[in-house]
Order: sequence, then C-alpha cells, then structure tokens
Amino acid sequence: MKKQVLLYAAFLLVSIFAFSDLHAQKKQNELKITSIELGYPVPGIPFYHFRAELELANPSIIEVEAAVNGKKLRFVNLYRGDRKQELNKPAFILRPPSGYALSQDNALYKTPMINGWVRWEPGEEYTIEVTVRLKESAHPSPDDKLVSASAKVTAPEGGTFFDKEWKAYKSVVLSETAGIDRKNEPVEVLLPFYPDEVTDLKREIRIVEVNPDFSLTEVPSQVFDIQSYTTQDDLSPLSEGEPERNIPLWMPTVTGKVAFLANVPAKTSKVFLIFYNNDKAMAKTYETDLRVQGEIPGLRIDNEHFNIVLHPNSGHLDQLTLKKNPENPLFHRMETNGAIHWNPDIYVPPHPWAHTADWKHDQNMRSITGPILTTSEVWGAMREVPHVDASVRYDFFPGVPYFFSTTNMRINETLQTLALRNAEVVFKRELISHAAWYDVVNDRVITYDVENLADLTDLRTEADVPWFSFYNQKTGIGFAGINLEYANASLESRSRLLNPFSYITVGPWVYWARALSVSFLSSNMQQVIPAMKGSMFMEKWAYLLFEPDDEVPYKPVLEWEKKLKNPLRVQLIEEVDERVSKTLIEVYMDDGKSGWEERETGKHK
Repeated sequence: MKKQVLLYAAFLLVSIFAFSDLHAQKKQNELKITSIELGYPVPGIPFYHFRAELELANPSIIEVEAAVNGKKLRFVNLYRGDRKQELNKPAFILRPPSGYALSQDNALYKTPMINGWVRWEPGEEYTIEVTVRLKESAHPSPDDKLVSASAKVTAPEGGTFFDKEWKAYKSVVLSETAGIDRKNEPVEVLLPFYPDEVTDLKREIRIVEVNPDFSLTEVPSQVFDIQSYTTQDDLSPLSEGEPERNIPLWMPTVTGKVAFLANVPAKTSKVFLIFYNNDKAMAKTYETDLRVQGEIPGLRIDNEHFNIVLHPNSGHLDQLTLKKNPENPLFHRMETNGAIHWNPDIYVPPHPWAHTADWKHDQNMRSITGPILTTSEVWGAMREVPHVDASVRYDFFPGVPYFFSTTNMRINETLQTLALRNAEVVFKRELISHAAWYDVVNDRVITYDVENLADLTDLRTEADVPWFSFYNQKTGIGFAGINLEYANASLESRSRLLNPFSYITVGPWVYWARALSVSFLSSNMQQVIPAMKGSMFMEKWAYLLFEPDDEVPYKPVLEWEKKLKNPLRVQLIEEVDERVSKTLIEVYMDDGKSGWEERETGKHK
C-alpha cells in the first residue's frame, strides 16, 4: 500500500512538472501587439505606414514578417524597443533588403518595434498580422518557433490624399541645418524606376509636400536627364559545370532627375512625396519667373532678379543685368572674345593662350529648359590645344539672384605649360570700384579700392578663397563668386601644381582667377611646368548679383554664402518592390572566401 502511495505521488509530481513545462512553452510562444496604429508620413517614417510595438514572453533573437489584409509586406523595419525613435528627424538606423540574407543580428529582442509601408485609405479598417520567428542564433534552424498575433486598426480620417490613379510614390526627406528658413529653394534628386512603372516620366511625375496638418500641397517640378537601360541579365550557366543563377544580378532600370522647389523652416525636416506610375497622366505646365529666349549657345535667361546673356559663339557669360538696376549692366568686351567668363584656360607655347571662351561653335552644346531649371552646357577640346578637354555648365533657377557655374578640365597628354587656370571672371574696369574677399590667413574680410591701382597689380589670396566680390557703390551694382566645390586630381601621377593661389588683377579690365600652376606670373616667367597626363580640375561656383549694402557693401554675399554652403540635406526612401529577391549574389574577381562563411557572433547580445 505504501509503495502504491509513493508511486501515485511520483506520478502526480511528474504530471505537475509536465503541465508546468507545457504552460511555460505556451507562454514562451506568446506574442503580444501592445500598440498599433496607421500613420501619416513623418521624417522618421516618411511614408504612409503602420507602426506596432510588440512584446515577447522572453528575450529572443528574431525575424519579423507582417501582412496587411492577408498580403505579406516585402520588407518590415525592425527596431529595439529600448531605443527611442525620433519621428521629427530622418532615421539613421536602416537595414537594406539584402539584410534578410546577410544581416547577422544576434541581438536579443524583448519589446521590438516595427513599421511597414502601407498605402492606407482614410477611415478604412485593416487587419495586420505579425509573425515572429524565435531563434537560438542568427542562422535559421528547424528548431525555430513561429509565433503570431493580429490586430484590426482603423485609418485616420483627417488629411488629404493624392489621386489614386498614381499607383506608387517615393519619399524624400529634406533637412535644414543652417538655421535659415528656406523658401522655394531648388532641390535636385536622382530617381530609379523599373521600366514597367514608367510610360512618360515627364508627364507622370507629381511632387507634393506633407504639411504639418498632414494635408498635401503640390509643388512645381521638372523632370530631365532620363536614361534607360533595358538589357536583361542572362541567367544561363556562368560556365560549363557551374550552376545556373536563380536570381538576376541586375534588372533593367530607368533613371531620371527631378528638380522641384521646397519650403523648409529653419532647423526642421520635411517630407516630400514623389508620385509616379500613371500612364493616363496629362502633361502639366508649372509657371515660374524663369524664362529663356534664343538658341544655344547664345541664350538669354531671365528671372525676377536678373537678365543673363550668353555669348553667341562660346555660350559663356557675356552680359549680366540686375533688374533693380537696369541702367548699369556688367560686361567686359575689352579683348579677343570679350566674354565675362573666360576659363578654364591653358598656355602651351608656341600655341596661343587657349580659353574655353575662345570656342566658336566648334564645341559640343546642350541645353535644358524648364520652370525649375535651365541649363546651358558646352564642352570639347580646347582650340589649338586638342590634348585638353574642358566643359562649362551654367544652372539657372527661378526666384533667386544667383546661378551656378561648373567648370572641368582634363589633360589627356602631358603638356609643358606657362599657365593653367580656372574660375576667371572679367569685367570692364570702369564698371567696378571695389573688390572684397575673405582672407583666411588674416581671418577677416579684405576690401580694396581697385579704381586707383596701378595696371597689372595683383592682389593675391589663398588658392581656396571662399568668395570674391566686385562692386560699385556709386552705381549700386555688385557681383560675387561663392566657391562651392574645388578639386584637383590626377589619375596617372601626383598633381604637379606650382604655388597655386587665387588673385585679382587690373588693367583695361578687372578680373579674378585661380592660378593652378602659372609660372607666367612667377619671378622666372619663362620656365615651363608640366601639366601631367590624367590631371583633372573641377570648380563649382555660385555667381550672385546684388545691391551693395550702405554700411557693409558685401553683406548680401555673407548671407548667401551661409545658405548656399549649407544646402538642404536630401534623403531618398523607396518602397521595397515585390520583385526584389530576399537573397543577394556578389560576383568576385577571384575564387576565395566571401567573409560570411560560418559567421557567428554573440557580441551584440
């Protein structure tokens, strides 16, 4: 009898432990959705989305999938619940779609947060199911457990939504960092598309800004520079005996640039949505103050601030007029081609001193015209020096008193030079009374009366001078160059530049230029300096027309310098398309390890 009691007690104890273990396993598999909502685009999640906070019974290494109304999302963003997500600023923790295959995440999650791209409709109800794979390690295993939970959520009623005829959109987050309110600031973004998403980008693109109340306001835009690559990847065997690739290395792609005008308050970030994929879309014309007349190269460009005339032969700056002061245009016309903008240039005796402004319809030419951006671009070999290629591009915008100038020069064969220069701007001397620039060595702005300088006096500055300015307070006209980018490089040798500097000089004219390597201005002016094969030189300037301030003539230059050297920061966010594979292939030059073999680490636990 006693033995039977003991056996019964043992059975009861085993049953209790078994039940407890079963209960523990059930608890282990529990997944809770502690909160869930459908949200509008905000800088931290810049698309229409769902956002959910989850709770696991025990910390675990996980993978997460989500389905909306039964349709699985291709990609879900996963975050640690103990890390605060700032929704008013762009996200800086991101994982690309290739992370599904390669991201070895050994972190333990207890209260993860997820979000996903959902184009919801106001007031509609959605069922969102979340499935979590619980893992012992980063690698999947047959022992992994799947747990799931679902919730119904109703979309907000407020806000305005864009036309349903546009089937897709991309998102752009613009961030202002200089503490300056931006009003109608030009922004340029490169966009990629699958060919079946595009009928005519110029007709289809619409851009809207997301307002603080989540309503949408369409903004003027312009599509240009469309490129198409339609070749399919060949999935046949790489070589005899090797397996066939199951996924392509690339897919045909259409790319295009879009320019638009953006309003972003100081020290904030704002979301702009770029809608596309509507083959029934009609062409839309936006009206701005940017106007173009004539034919390249001799274009005439107007906006509310200035009138610009380009030289009829070379396409270089020929005359500049501030519309507030039409009686005092700026020009040169004192020697040879007479243009305002002369460079890049090179002097390789006994050849003539060659400037890009010397072109006479013997250069390549291209223009883009539209309401947001007008571009004039000329490029080709230098006259009399065919071993040197160069280009000059001007970009004009509506509503601003500046435009961009980008110049490039490439040396294709080593040449013995007396001069190699860039960034030269020349005016008739009588039009200018003063020059001003920031001197980095003395840490102050230098101003100089250039009217009374002796001819061929040089005012030298550092090579990387941040800005130059010419002005005349009597006539009320000023012109400035704000240096945005400056780069010298050499592919096949070290750069060989003799004492580079920038300078201002006077004669029948007054001009500034950057002397990259100019022995012509040195003590021993007949010594030649090689411009090495493979050398490349690039400059990007903002040229500004302004009225001199009564007290500090160059004050407008300082204000625009701060804005132009701190452009809006751009972040493009795109939905992960269903055709994107969940694995990734890389093609290596040689056989060997990839670096991912047997990767296992617990350092993030």
